[in-house]
Amino acid sequence: MATISSPGIGSGLDVKSIVSQLVALEKQPLTKLKLQAATVNTKISTYGQIKSLVSTLSDAASKLNSLTTWNAVSATSSNTKAVTATAIGGTAANSFSVQVTALAKAQSYASDTLPLPAGTPLGGGTLHLQLGKWTDPMTFAPSATPAVDVTVLATDSVSEIASKINSANAGVSATVLNDAAGERLLLRSKSTGADFGFQLTVTDDDAVNTDPAGLSRLVAGSSTQYAVNAAAMINGSIPVTSATNTFSNVISGVTLTVAEETATAVEITVAKNQSVITDAINGFVDAYNAVNQVLNEATKYDPATKSAGLLQGDATAIGLQSAMRGILQSTTTGSAYARLADIGITQQLGGDLAVDSAKLGTALSSGDDVKNLFRIDNQNPMTNGVALKFKTFSQGLLATDGFFVSKDASLKRSLDLNAKDQQRVNEKVTRVEAQLNRRYSALDVQLSSLNALNAYVAQQVTQWNRSTGS
Repeated sequence: MATISSPGIGSGLDVKSIVSQLVALEKQPLTKLKLQAATVNTKISTYGQIKSLVSTLSDAASKLNSLTTWNAVSATSSNTKAVTATAIGGTAANSFSVQVTALAKAQSYASDTLPLPAGTPLGGGTLHLQLGKWTDPMTFAPSATPAVDVTVLATDSVSEIASKINSANAGVSATVLNDAAGERLLLRSKSTGADFGFQLTVTDDDAVNTDPAGLSRLVAGSSTQYAVNAAAMINGSIPVTSATNTFSNVISGVTLTVAEETATAVEITVAKNQSVITDAINGFVDAYNAVNQVLNEATKYDPATKSAGLLQGDATAIGLQSAMRGILQSTTTGSAYARLADIGITQQLGGDLAVDSAKLGTALSSGDDVKNLFRIDNQNPMTNGVALKFKTFSQGLLATDGFFVSKDASLKRSLDLNAKDQQRVNEKVTRVEAQLNRRYSALDVQLSSLNALNAYVAQQVTQWNRSTGS
């Protein structure tokens, strides 16, 4: 019994302790309700974890159901320092040679040395920058793009002129080189290739546009390295060119990037990229196993310890696991392989999948039958490809009106009902506690009155006995 902490008024009755213990009895249903709420919250968390894993499984199944995976190819080069290659999915397997005879270059331009000291103005006038193509050092064919004029003030330094050129968006970049002899204006095309050259001319305020005085000093005595295209020979006899060091329209589906000129041919091989497929299959197996393991743990029962998993006996969890295993055990038509086991993917004790890499590799080398096993669409959910079945199944589970949304809503309704039950218990406890306090307080007062009356009677008897004795 609890320690007496609040005796009654003159009665010795521990009203507070009595009421407290009776209220504790009334609160006992709360313990069960709180445990139930904690269990439901844990179930919500567990189903959230399963939902996330099913989403991963859905992504893995979608990847195996995608032509991009099955059409993946790789392009390899015998000399990656000189030539690298990439190929888009579906490119036919083939091989060819590439000999790089020239790399693409941008036009570069350097003025003669300009007067010292650095920062000395050159004179006023206008620079004219025209994009186009040089067919030889004396012949320039302007492009359709109009020339860009840059106005130069008589007080502008070479650095200020370079800044104005860079701001003019003329298709060239400008910088200033400083050496022991003085300053030089350097210009360079922003794009490589013969069609992206440029021509610089001057209208000098001194009316002479080519002499080494005034603004025309930027063109007098200048030197130019002309823009050129990248060039290569395909299979030793077919010349190809590109404005950049990337050839994207030479071999269908293949992009070549050149980095060095070569004296001998570089061999390029395009082949089916089986590793993309095996990675996708292994990813699917891992995703399936992750879902299966969580369901196994949640629905298990250990007879030795007589302990059950959180979802042991939960019909929806058991149904989900059974449905997944049913898909694995179903057959596919339209392929030489009817089941995953036929290509080396088998179920182990407990339901996990395991991959026999050797058997899978042999199956993959046999043509499109493995692809059909995973992605063939027979318009029949019972005989479609395995990946298509899992994709359809998992997307249904994850839909806004699917299994996980419904289960989450059901569990949350249980929580709401539990919270209302707890509220009702608490309200009842409050009422009972008030009633008990009133009743036991009244009893305490009555006992106190009786004790007082008893003391008075005893006092009177004592007094009467004294009077009689004398």
